[in-house]
Amino acid sequence: MLKFKPLIVLAAILFAVTLLIPSLLVLPFMEEKAGGKLGEELQSEAKDVAAVPTADSAVEVAVYRTALSKTEKLPLDEYLIGVVAAEMPAEFELEALKAQALSARTYYVKQMLSPNKVGVPEGAQLNDTEIHQVFKNKEELKKQWGVDYKWKMKKIAEAVKATDGQVLTFDGAPIDATFFSTSNGFTENSEEYWSNSLPYLRSVESPWDLESPKFRSQTVMTVAEVESKLGVKLPNTSEIGKVISRTSGNRVAKIDIGGKVLTGKEVREKLKLRSSDFTWELKGSNVVITTEGFGHGVGMSQYGANGMATEGKNYQDIVKHYYKGVEISEADSMLTKVTAKK
Repeated sequence: MLKFKPLIVLAAILFAVTLLIPSLLVLPFMEEKAGGKLGEELQSEAKDVAAVPTADSAVEVAVYRTALSKTEKLPLDEYLIGVVAAEMPAEFELEALKAQALSARTYYVKQMLSPNKVGVPEGAQLNDTEIHQVFKNKEELKKQWGVDYKWKMKKIAEAVKATDGQVLTFDGAPIDATFFSTSNGFTENSEEYWSNSLPYLRSVESPWDLESPKFRSQTVMTVAEVESKLGVKLPNTSEIGKVISRTSGNRVAKIDIGGKVLTGKEVREKLKLRSSDFTWELKGSNVVITTEGFGHGVGMSQYGANGMATEGKNYQDIVKHYYKGVEISEADSMLTKVTAKK
């Protein structure tokens, strides 16, 4: 009997292997099938998450398209994408774009809660120009961006979504979230350019702007043109205007030109200069004017925001630098009021 034991053992092993091999062959395919099912579930879950409406998407905006003389209605998130795309380069850092989206939403909410609607016909809430905020729709952006449309749209949509339903507030109320392109190294106190003194629109340093391609520019005008636009007679000296005072942001506050005193804002607007921080010199029959900065200088500098983002600051850091003493608040109740007023 002992002679047959090895044969019995060998037979038993072969039998077991025969049963095991199909299982080993099937197991990887079973795991792959299970993994595929899990992937489908995850994709389905991602779609469900994406389908969840945002606070912005629940609000409808009526923007008057000035060039077309018609009112366009669209969800707030799409409107904000069109504003950020029109107001700030998509090449800017994502955190700077988020800061712009937050400012744009705050501006919209502030406008909607205001009883006065300026520059729009009945049925519209705001227009698509600098009077309110520049806006471009998807079709216009496709033409403008061409082959870059997809990545630029995705990036800006991400910035808007990241700040969904958020606004900037001071003492619980939305602020006047003004912004501009480039400072001269400092922003401006609100009352030194406009009439109202607002506690959150204070002059702050903005050294990042010195790297902006729009920091310095030069304009040449004839003496006759300057005299006509300013209503002055330029003196026949090398000093064609004496600066009487400067603002906190180091722009021209008041200047004496041939005995007539004008504000820096008046000179900027009448001569259509980029900034009220200007110097000029007489060269023959021409006046050569050099400006530093681009814009009114009040609120958030866009190139400054991008500079901060490049250094690693997030959008909360950026807005709290340019708007002093503000809070980032959820706008649910405010957006409800906006919806109710429509």
